[in-house]
Amino acid sequence: MLRSGYRYWTSMGTRWMDQDAFGHINNVQYYSFIDTSVCTFLSEKKVITFGEDRKEEPTRPQPFVVHSSCNYYKPIVFPSKLEIGISVVKLGTSSCTYRVGIFDGSAEAPSAVGTFVHSWTDPSTQRPTPMPESVRDAYTSIYNESCVV
Repeated sequence: MLRSGYRYWTSMGTRWMDQDAFGHINNVQYYSFIDTSVCTFLSEKKVITFGEDRKEEPTRPQPFVVHSSCNYYKPIVFPSKLEIGISVVKLGTSSCTYRVGIFDGSAEAPSAVGTFVHSWTDPSTQRPTPMPESVRDAYTSIYNESCVV
């Protein structure tokens, strides 16, 4: 999916420690980029809380990652400024599937594309539960119905 398919954008820089002995960003780091970008989106939309704020809402449903994958198309090297695009491509009652494109700078095509699935759970039972309406609203704002998983 090209840039036009993504509905939310964030950016981050690569770090020296992200690259491996082959001189490119190690594949495991891409999962960190994906996770950080999704959590940034949810935090900006104020639908998840962290640290001390979490203690004030101990019964609020929370997202668990239940699936992730990543396809790699072109290596990224240090130093690079990454632009990361996110779209929701599937929305259920208690789960959401994201498509996350990792772009090296302003490139039109992604260097990698990840799939990331959150299941919203009840913190007391650790079982799936319907996501809060505020979460559904946030997801709807970046839903891309033309994207096929």
